[in-house]
Amino acid sequence: MAGVQYRPQSGFMQWMESRLPLVGFVYSAVGKGYPTPRNLTYLWNFGFLAGVCLVVQIATGIVLAMHYVPDATMAFQSVEHIMRNVNYGWLLRYVHANGASMFFIVVYIHIFRGLYYGSYKAPREVLWMLGVVILLLMMATAFMGYVLPWGQMSFWGATVITGLFSAIPVVGEQIQTLLLGGFSVGDPALNRFFSLHYLLPFVILGVVILHVWALHIPGSNNPLGIDVKGPQDQIPFHPYYTVKDGLGIVVFFMFFALFVFFAPNSLGHPDNYIPADPLVTPPHIVPEWYFLPFYAILRSITFDIAIPFTGITLMSAKLLGVLAMFASILILFALPWLDRSPVRSCKFRPVYRIFFWVLMVDCVLLTYVGGMPAEGIWPTLALIGTIYYFFHFLVLLPFILPRIEKPEPLPNSIFEAVMEGKSGPSTPQAAPAE
Repeated sequence: MAGVQYRPQSGFMQWMESRLPLVGFVYSAVGKGYPTPRNLTYLWNFGFLAGVCLVVQIATGIVLAMHYVPDATMAFQSVEHIMRNVNYGWLLRYVHANGASMFFIVVYIHIFRGLYYGSYKAPREVLWMLGVVILLLMMATAFMGYVLPWGQMSFWGATVITGLFSAIPVVGEQIQTLLLGGFSVGDPALNRFFSLHYLLPFVILGVVILHVWALHIPGSNNPLGIDVKGPQDQIPFHPYYTVKDGLGIVVFFMFFALFVFFAPNSLGHPDNYIPADPLVTPPHIVPEWYFLPFYAILRSITFDIAIPFTGITLMSAKLLGVLAMFASILILFALPWLDRSPVRSCKFRPVYRIFFWVLMVDCVLLTYVGGMPAEGIWPTLALIGTIYYFFHFLVLLPFILPRIEKPEPLPNSIFEAVMEGKSGPSTPQAAPAE
């Protein structure tokens, strides 16, 4: 169906629309003017919820920045001041701290929904790549924000992560010094991280606008992964999906509130309530939970690559780990071309559907292992999880699945599949009931 054009009724709105068509733009983006597939499920709520999380983080972060002092001798005390003396400062801080975790939960679900339904395939490659850019910016913003409380885990986490850059040949130490503003984590690093942590959310907002723009060109994907065939396959975004998004927001904020009011520190580390001390190293340094799978990949490489019998090391374990960690994210940029199947949705890819859930289990395993000490069986499990992760994207998708998988027949249209799902299949190509 073609989008319904916005037609202002009052003279003032007609005058305004002819000069600044803001209402018309919103109407065409999220109103009756934006046609969407008629079979979207609640999994499509998470893109909108991610936007809500970003707004919450920006709003609370602006207020917190008014009271925070980016100085190594005062940063920890300024956070305590916010918690104890600022009106509702404790609420703002808990919403902001737990909001970061909620943001990553929503985005990770959004990403895995895209993986399951093939939302990265043509013609949505740029849309997917912009989403990966948003993920990278989120990770950079979250890491810098984690340093700001200036507790023990903040300080030593920053020391470990920034130290990884020194593994890069030739320019690694220069990059580390530039990032820290010196040779160790201190005042210059804290000021840099605070400045970038304040700036990057607005950069994310700009990329989100591009992401939404890229979405509106091909339109939304759908659970069947087939293209829209005609107006009967679509319904207006408003009121059908605004109602679903509204319900999603209510449920999400109920879940969010459980952490803010009843378990505000459950997703953090208790050592961060100890002021940073460069002379006391915590027994087990771990990042925030949403970095743990990448941290596990980083630590999984415990061997050097060397020329046999010469003692010449070609690549150290530290550098291999750093490359593997960054590659685990950057590989997502190439995913639209690595997956060579012409079928998008896992609903019609029975073999890939199994491996999708294996990938899910693998990511959960890496998350758990990343929080464990690098001793005993944990490094071995991390290496197994890392090997499968890269095997999934670099071997399974482009080479094995095209040879062994035979996709199931696709429905003729979304409308046909939805109607047959209600009244029972009438043709051999009917899609499973929704």
